[in-house]
Amino acid sequence: MQRRTFVRSVVAGALALTMSAAAGCSDDSGDSDGKSGGANGSTEKITYLTSFNTFGRDAYAYVALEKGYFKDAGFDVEIKPGSGTGNNIKAIVAGQAQFTPVDLTGALLNAGGKDKVTGFTAVAAIQQRTMAAIIALEDSKIASPKDLEGKLIADQPGSVVQGLFPTYAKLANIDETKVKWQPTSAQTLMGTLASGKVQGIGQFVVGKPTVEGIAKKKAVVLPYSDYLQDLYGNVLITSSDYAKNNPEKVKKFNEALLKGLQDSIDNPADAGKILTKYVPTAKPEGAAAELTLMGPYVRSAAAGIPVGALDAERVARSIAILQGSGQIDPGLKPESVIDFDLTPKA
Repeated sequence: MQRRTFVRSVVAGALALTMSAAAGCSDDSGDSDGKSGGANGSTEKITYLTSFNTFGRDAYAYVALEKGYFKDAGFDVEIKPGSGTGNNIKAIVAGQAQFTPVDLTGALLNAGGKDKVTGFTAVAAIQQRTMAAIIALEDSKIASPKDLEGKLIADQPGSVVQGLFPTYAKLANIDETKVKWQPTSAQTLMGTLASGKVQGIGQFVVGKPTVEGIAKKKAVVLPYSDYLQDLYGNVLITSSDYAKNNPEKVKKFNEALLKGLQDSIDNPADAGKILTKYVPTAKPEGAAAELTLMGPYVRSAAAGIPVGALDAERVARSIAILQGSGQIDPGLKPESVIDFDLTPKA
């Protein structure tokens, strides 16, 4: 009850491929030479970055590629591994990629924090709830959020998990000053936990199967969504200029990617197999396990809300929570970060 009261009070109180010149100047009708993607067999080459590396949680993009959804929509897509919200946003703004998923909370922190990053916009939701979490092993003596006090947590610098921790700590009644963070590279994060050098790591909830596979121990997951239920997870972003100049192309890309997403959560085993075709080092069983865990986060708890939809009122509440905890400055509007004309309707 205290947690709900707090939330109510807070809410109440508060890079490799550059776009071609033709694509950058195109309008809704297609490229300037008369070609329209998909209509006459022509396709636009674009770069898509995964949210982070090539884990199973990102298999849906490879599913859309394998099943021809991108091609049918008029796109020749090159998928490359992303490196997290902050770096992915920089790649989009710099024109090194045209689409990528990033954590919406991280996007809000970038847009409304001290740096005031601009030049990108969200056009679809990937997960309806944040998947941010802290993962520990059973022998770490961490069973609840309060147990994080006095512990050492590793995470990649700039991670949304660490960036959001002050808000999570306040709502979960954690003394933030008693939790220490150790910067660790993404490549060594899970190994650092498995070796016992830290007691927990910043992760997404879907990372549990991979952590257990590496550590050979049962994992404990502390989801941020237990306390931050209004926060979305990943959203698909593109550059503000691309969205403005190519709204119909954005809608077509949305549709293609979201079809791959729906297929992946409907049939995780098949998606895991497709991922290994493009990423030979991936383990299909592990990918399927991640997608199975991700399914409830993609599907909305509210009936009738389509995959990919974003709701302005929910985003406004998320902004209010972050403003109330002092993590972003006043004045940020949902429309500053999301183009609601291009998103599936909630």
